[in-house]
Amino acid sequence: MTSSPFPRSFLWGASSSAYQIEGALDADGRGPCVWDTFAAAGKIQDGTTAAIACDHYHRWPEDIALMKAAGFNAYRFSIAWPRVLPGGSGPVNDKGLDFYDRLVDGLLAAGIQPIACLYHWDLPQPLEDRGGWLGREIVAPFAQYARVAAQRLGDRVRDWMMLNEPSVVAIFGYGFGEHAPGRTLGEDGILRALHHQNLAQGAALRAIQAEHSGLNLGTVLNLQPCRAENDHPEAVAAAARWDAVWNRVPLDGVLRGQIPPLLAEKMKDIVHPGDEAAIRFPIDRLGINYYSRMTMKHEPGRPFDVGWGDPHCEHYTFMGWPVQPDGLRDILNELRRDYGNPPVFIAENGAAYDDQVSADGVVHDAERVSFFKAHLEAVARAIQDGCDVRGYLCWSLLDNFEWAFGLAKRFGIVRVDYDSLERTPKDSYRFLAQVVKGERV
Repeated sequence: MTSSPFPRSFLWGASSSAYQIEGALDADGRGPCVWDTFAAAGKIQDGTTAAIACDHYHRWPEDIALMKAAGFNAYRFSIAWPRVLPGGSGPVNDKGLDFYDRLVDGLLAAGIQPIACLYHWDLPQPLEDRGGWLGREIVAPFAQYARVAAQRLGDRVRDWMMLNEPSVVAIFGYGFGEHAPGRTLGEDGILRALHHQNLAQGAALRAIQAEHSGLNLGTVLNLQPCRAENDHPEAVAAAARWDAVWNRVPLDGVLRGQIPPLLAEKMKDIVHPGDEAAIRFPIDRLGINYYSRMTMKHEPGRPFDVGWGDPHCEHYTFMGWPVQPDGLRDILNELRRDYGNPPVFIAENGAAYDDQVSADGVVHDAERVSFFKAHLEAVARAIQDGCDVRGYLCWSLLDNFEWAFGLAKRFGIVRVDYDSLERTPKDSYRFLAQVVKGERV
């Protein structure tokens, strides 16, 4: 691209999540969450915890200054449910809300639009003890939490996202056991967790709408084109099944109020009369998290008889994920063609690499810069195709606690020294700052 194709109103910035950066897990009345329990059980691969992480809870002014210096005008953060309602429901912890008051006011003073996400995986442990996302009992607590957060922050935060990546929560938290809460319940656990997240989301959207008018309401989904490993009918059918689970349950739920036909039989005892109307809501903006396509194969014995196929890709990130920027354009055009071209923004896009600090004290992360260039070009081409894309937020502002991998995987455009907690912008930070200023990609 020789000039910027992005409109002046475009949102530029970064995303983060509370559990991955805040630290201060026992500060100011915060309650325990499922990831605290998961880490205490020794299930983090490198043995680290998020007890300190980036210490954003205390260092947030420094992090806002980094965003302002880059010229960012938007920041998607998550609110920690166990800071606001330590028991998951019931009494409100005002000290927890005070932190988000300070953060929001700091963002607005810096000219940065706050985009609040209610749920980025830190389910309060007392709710998990009562069944978590496996049962309908979680719907009312999530709606209460949404109402409490909007009551406190809705006068300044105009953009609200309900969930972040419900597919990951359901599949890896309740199906495969690789994420908190570590349950290995296979197909039934996955579908129950997906459906009850949809129900809770619908209740939360309506709760916030009743609390405040004029807010932009939405959610954040990780949408990934599912492709067959080869053209064998079994592989093609496997890719369709996985697409139904990974993409269609959350997407068709909120936008269409529908259960994917491929899953209707498996979900007949989970979905009750009236559920499809309850999960549909006319959202104002859809956040898209994109990292790669998915290549699937038929693998009997695994959930849905689907396994990971060979993506036949040349380049991979440090996570082992294929670099496939064309898949982002594909997803955006699919939303344009098949879902009425809803307003969307890229809520996460980024890559972990084996960052090394050079002799000059800086991380020259050329691979990450190349990743961003290719994906920004995909977004630009989608805009030229007619897709209604309103913004691009990278993942992530800071190196952080990467869930079950611990501190070993670095996604940030700013390096965090986990001993000193010093922040050092990488070359990718400077690259995005140039893009924001309208310079050539």
